[in-house]
Amino acid sequence: MQLGFVSAILPELSLESVLATAAEIGYECVELMCWPAEKADRRYAGVRHLEVEHFDDEAARHVNALVARHGVSISGLGYYPNLLSANRADAERFRQHLRKVIEAAALLGVGQVNTFAGRDPARSVADNWPRFLEIWGPLVEHATTCNVRIGIENCPMLFTEDEWPGGKNLASSPAIWRRMFDDLPGDHFGLNYDPSHLVWQQMDYLQPLEDFADRIFHVHAKDVRVDVRRRNQVGILAYPLEYHVPKLPGLGDIHWGQFFSVLGDTGYQGPVCVEVEDRVYENSLATRHQALQQSCDYLRQFVPRPEEQP
Repeated sequence: MQLGFVSAILPELSLESVLATAAEIGYECVELMCWPAEKADRRYAGVRHLEVEHFDDEAARHVNALVARHGVSISGLGYYPNLLSANRADAERFRQHLRKVIEAAALLGVGQVNTFAGRDPARSVADNWPRFLEIWGPLVEHATTCNVRIGIENCPMLFTEDEWPGGKNLASSPAIWRRMFDDLPGDHFGLNYDPSHLVWQQMDYLQPLEDFADRIFHVHAKDVRVDVRRRNQVGILAYPLEYHVPKLPGLGDIHWGQFFSVLGDTGYQGPVCVEVEDRVYENSLATRHQALQQSCDYLRQFVPRPEEQP
């Protein structure tokens, strides 16, 4: 396995500075955010460490030269919009940009793009399904042609009022993943697996590692603490952010030793990228750097450096 981090937590840094930070701390890889140049509509969105709109062979050579210089690889390209937005114009703009992200990954030789499936939150899963197939069938075909794998992150995206009640991402549960993979078979469509999203939904975050071993393409290392005192006041039907608290690895409810024990047994050898969303560490660039260092130090007991791996 390779230990890395998601670049969204360093929005003010250039690509080279992000790679230099990763090398300085001791990470092997980085998931690079590739949002378009437009205003972000939520936290951690809109970060742009790679411009894909006019990406070509020359741009790819430049990026790969930076990667080689710092000795840090790119685990994948990340872009997380709502491709099934009820606003069809927005959805089409998101779809077109995702195609460019896929094409940029192919030029870089990265072979991995991470995103959300999308969802109209006002509609049921069944009502969203025809449009999901309409949008994602051609996207998976395009990714397959480009020899790029797509990893769908399993975050429900139902934290705020405009995301209620269904959330903005269909891919929130194993039952839905099975349906997705049954309807869109092939080896270029899988998961960017984040165990924290199952914890606050009161689901087993270990069993899917075995059940979907062949579909886990990329992993996010983010912890979460379920604030039981607050949940007892508002109940599970409240907005999740009223009791769900994202934390750095080791500061929440996930048993990371068990997680990596099972993940390793499945044969997974890919990237594991820290996703910093712990607000305690967001006051400054220095505290976010501290969060990345602390997470790296903690996870090294489970993910040794490549030269130390058997």
